[in-house]
Amino acid sequence: MTPQEPPQEPPEVAALLERSNRLGADPRNTNYAGGNTSAKGKGADPVTGQQAELLWVKGSGGDLGTLTAGGLAVLRLDRLRALPGVYPGVEREDEMVAAFDYCLHGPGGAAPSIDTAMHGLLAPPHVDHLHPDSGIALATAADGEALTRACFGDRVGWLPWRRPGFQLGLDIAEFQRASPSAIGVVLGGHGITAWGASSADCEANSVEIITTAQRYLDETGRPDPFGPVLGGYQPLPAAERRARAAELAPVIRGLASTDRPQVGHFTDSGTVLDFLASSRHPALAALGTSCPDHFLRTKVAPLLLDLPPAAPLDLIRSRLAELHAAYRDDYRAYYERHAGESSPPMRGADPAIVLVPGVGMFSYGADKQTARVAGEFYVNAINVMRGAESVSAYAPISEAEKFRIEYWDLEEAKLRRRPKPRPLATRIALVTGGGSGIGRAIARRLAAEGACVVVADRDGDAARQVAAGIGSADVAVGVTSDVTDEDDVATAFRAAALAFGGTDLVVNNAGLSISRPLLETTTADWDVQHDVMARGSFLVSREAARVMQAQRMGGDIIYICSKNSVAAGPANLAYGAAKADQAHQVRLLAAELGELGIRVNGINPDGVVRGSGIFAGGWGAQRAAVYGVPEEELGAFYAQRTLLKLEILPEHVAAAVLALTAGDLPVTTGLHVPVDGGVAAAFLR
Repeated sequence: MTPQEPPQEPPEVAALLERSNRLGADPRNTNYAGGNTSAKGKGADPVTGQQAELLWVKGSGGDLGTLTAGGLAVLRLDRLRALPGVYPGVEREDEMVAAFDYCLHGPGGAAPSIDTAMHGLLAPPHVDHLHPDSGIALATAADGEALTRACFGDRVGWLPWRRPGFQLGLDIAEFQRASPSAIGVVLGGHGITAWGASSADCEANSVEIITTAQRYLDETGRPDPFGPVLGGYQPLPAAERRARAAELAPVIRGLASTDRPQVGHFTDSGTVLDFLASSRHPALAALGTSCPDHFLRTKVAPLLLDLPPAAPLDLIRSRLAELHAAYRDDYRAYYERHAGESSPPMRGADPAIVLVPGVGMFSYGADKQTARVAGEFYVNAINVMRGAESVSAYAPISEAEKFRIEYWDLEEAKLRRRPKPRPLATRIALVTGGGSGIGRAIARRLAAEGACVVVADRDGDAARQVAAGIGSADVAVGVTSDVTDEDDVATAFRAAALAFGGTDLVVNNAGLSISRPLLETTTADWDVQHDVMARGSFLVSREAARVMQAQRMGGDIIYICSKNSVAAGPANLAYGAAKADQAHQVRLLAAELGELGIRVNGINPDGVVRGSGIFAGGWGAQRAAVYGVPEEELGAFYAQRTLLKLEILPEHVAAAVLALTAGDLPVTTGLHVPVDGGVAAAFLR
């Protein structure tokens, strides 16, 4: 092998990745980013070229469903299996994580996870550690050990709860040596681990444990583990339910963002609604989750609204505020009960999960994916509770053990390694006229800087196409919205609330232009431009202010005005007047909304020809005729009349939006920023 030739991956790696992707793609097997898989085999030493015994194992932070070779940590087995000889004992087991780095094989690869010992110390060549709902149901049942024996006999063993780490790896390895005919083990309070002589055997054993456990729960469990339906707590009808969720989402997001801004996710799945309609849901919700992966995302317990869905909205809002204050007090008390001198500081006392009977579940995180996954984990927890309660009683790990994991030094170190957030992280933006031109450029730029974006346009297909081009629904969604219609405007904000939790950055960009001399301008020309730009901006800003007031997080409203709002031009009365209306709305709203922490600013572009939906829709031909230049030379014509002699592009306008909203101008409001290359006649006085 020459230095230029990368080593060939052995067949064990391909089989491991295929197995991991299959297991991780099925939520019945494990949660997102939960669990890990491994394979042992031989690979060439990069120095000597000699064959070495290696372990390939999913690295820290990876996801089985999308795992690639780059997400594997590769370690020398001889070194890894020498670590028990220097193990200082369970009280100092965290020190062994740093030792894994000295076992790595060659450069690159992922960082080894805390579960590396579980895989490396086990003798079988293939190992899976997973978090299936059925397995955790047995693991969290009050008599889980007896149930495991009844379910599997001697084929699967039981180990009582132990925090993930080196000692747990030693315990599993010892069990496997003592029980060579066993195919795996249920880990109390946690999940399952399975093994096999081949990748196929290991996968088959994992699936056997999961499906056998589920079949046992189905066949022997009680049909109503959550008790009878609680009167008045049945789900609202679908349309009413989602309307109520959209009303509550900004309120709850504001509460959940007391310590730091959060992005939200909403689900009204049948699993959640059935749980919240049951008589035992308050007692079970108070117990919290158990699997470490679950409560690291969901926190120690959810916030549960204790009112039926038919309660008046004002009462629900005030009760949520009371419950949130109590939740924060309880969380601080939980932290103070268990924190020691070396504990990391409290990270925040707001809930990650908020349950509203009859409506659904709101979950929160630093971005949409984190919020969505937190909600998915709580659905896992509901399934676990159902399984455990059907055959026994749900008995998660103790509060003290939960604290040991939530405020684990190793978890704190993982948080410190996260990249610095982008400037607009946690911001939720709504851009009108986002289906083309300037709006499209703004939506793309805001998303690139970390915002979740709702692309709104009268052409819903164009809006959805722009959103799809930006990324998944965790980043952007497209909605059909005509800004001249009050209901359409409200619908767009409801979509933002249900998708991301609310709105705190709005760009009034929707517009059109019809260029005609005064005597040729019809009342229809006048009305349509004022309806879209003057009236439309008013409707959008009014709805934005309602949402932002409910959130109590401040916000930004940006108007894409025009040079024409300041400087007069020929054959342009209706457009210029509508833009002047928008420009003064900026000043009026800046004065009115400042006390709510809402900044209102404007941008005055000019001559944005290339990529502009307005110019492509006929405005370009009209203006070219006015100025007596070919339409294809209009951009260059506009550039030559500016001080800088530069053509203005949609991306320049998007950059101005970012400058006003990304945090460097926190005390600026009522400003109009020219993006026109320098037009002296439009200088603000």
